[in-house]
Amino acid sequence: MAKVLITGGAGFIGSRLALKLKARGHEVTVLDTLAEQVHGADPEASELYRSIAGQVRFIRGDVTNRGDMTAAMDGQEVIVHFAAETGTGQSMYKVEHYTAVNIGGTALMFDILANAPHTMKRIVVASSRSVYGEGKYRSPELGDVYPEHRAAADMTAGDFEVKYPGSSALTLVATDENSKLHPSSLYGITKQVQEQMVMTLSPTLGIEPVALRYQNVFGPGQSLSNPYTGILSIFSNLIMQGKPLNIFEDGAESRDFVFVDDVVDATVLGVEKPEAAGHVFNVGTGVPVSVNQVVDALSRHLKLPVESAISGNFRLGDIRHNYADMTRANSVLGFTPAYDFERGIGEFCEWVLTSGPRESGYEKSIVEMKAKGLMK
Repeated sequence: MAKVLITGGAGFIGSRLALKLKARGHEVTVLDTLAEQVHGADPEASELYRSIAGQVRFIRGDVTNRGDMTAAMDGQEVIVHFAAETGTGQSMYKVEHYTAVNIGGTALMFDILANAPHTMKRIVVASSRSVYGEGKYRSPELGDVYPEHRAAADMTAGDFEVKYPGSSALTLVATDENSKLHPSSLYGITKQVQEQMVMTLSPTLGIEPVALRYQNVFGPGQSLSNPYTGILSIFSNLIMQGKPLNIFEDGAESRDFVFVDDVVDATVLGVEKPEAAGHVFNVGTGVPVSVNQVVDALSRHLKLPVESAISGNFRLGDIRHNYADMTRANSVLGFTPAYDFERGIGEFCEWVLTSGPRESGYEKSIVEMKAKGLMK
């Protein structure tokens, strides 16, 4: 059993991972700032923090602070690096902050490891499907292709489909780990850099690297107040408040939604399994789910009236489709998700009905995006 540091370990995924690793006999330390955007104005009263308080060693600190990181890393054998700012839209205007935390915090971690004796054996980094930008497609004329960002002029005209020069209509296929990396947001860029630092620098320091490219993670405990945590929490909170849903684009855009317990199980394998060393893995279900399907599922499971409208609005930096090829995760990591979307959304909605609604900054975030020209 190992001494494991989880940066950002009081968050949605990290807190559940901390308890799972402890239950498996690991000695767990959590470093977390308890940021207000995640934990609220009284962070020590937050559900996520309270779940780990007194259960694991906790350090309230910042991954961009050398003293905090040096103290937290002392004597550790594994780092699970979760600490990051995570809002795709927000990253497009809080550029310096996202870069400082996501890239700067990771750079500081390696600066400390490279310039002093250490006991580290493995680093597992929480990467993201955002590193791919648009997913993988098949062209009748060209074979596998990776379309660039969609043109704002096309989307303004109501044409949201991806295109590729010299090809007729494209067919969406699963995105594997060898696919082109071409993120379409600042957040995606920072996750790509984080991942590449871990995979490149770790071996030079005698440390095993593992990168997990999480798809769209959801489940009980996800913040209902943070407007940057994803469509499921945003929409369910709005439904609980009786507010209408604004469905962007045409509602046909899709993502791979993966349940949080499956993500935790995959991450435990990333920590423990010798065969994981040196690999990058997708962590998802391998099944795309459209926004229209999300709205239908939330309506059925919450059993509340839902007022929704397809607006044609869109955000610059958003992609059309992406879902994971799970072949490598299954064959090398030994990971197969236990939850499909229907089972996961059922458990999520049960929790929402007992935990919501919550005051949210969603409306404010939309105003900010429009004011900065990032939402049309």
